[in-house]
Amino acid sequence: MAYQKTWLRLDDGIEIADTEYQSPDWEKARRMIIVRQEISKRPNATGKQLRLFENEELYKNYRYSCFITNLKLSAKMVYDIYRNRAEAENRIKELKYDFGASSFNVNNFWATEATLNFVMMAYNLMSLFRQSVLGTATSKRMKTLRYNVFAIGGYMIRNGNQRILKLSLGMKRRQWFMGLWNSPEYMNWPFVVDS
Repeated sequence: MAYQKTWLRLDDGIEIADTEYQSPDWEKARRMIIVRQEISKRPNATGKQLRLFENEELYKNYRYSCFITNLKLSAKMVYDIYRNRAEAENRIKELKYDFGASSFNVNNFWATEATLNFVMMAYNLMSLFRQSVLGTATSKRMKTLRYNVFAIGGYMIRNGNQRILKLSLGMKRRQWFMGLWNSPEYMNWPFVVDS
């Protein structure tokens, strides 16, 4: 693998190669896209170091990963497609654990489809909330949002003819929390609002 002749340089410290591999258990050879990342230039690179060949200097310098595919696209296009799908597993886990997507099967197909549509709408609304109101770069899970934003204890008091909602928030969190709702005109919506 390391002695693959043609490596295509994608970025500083990352290269890909395209070859065919025939496993003894397979009926035919399959296309394999090999990715190698130089450890000195990309210390947080994903993949595995090939420990079978520790004496080989070439193997010590890289982390390797590969994609087995039947796509006829170029090696770079295959790499881009699979790399961009890496986050999909996290979205599936979030739907499964935070929105109950693993346990909403009902007896009727159409009812199951309707339930799935409602789950997806709830997910999209929460995603929009995270992007526009919270404005965070990292994607917070529902249990974190429940604790930080939604499940905040409070009580109502009367002050003359007014009712006032008292929230049980620590002083450090209070300013951040009130800022979420005080400036809707400054929200950075991820879509175009037509007026």
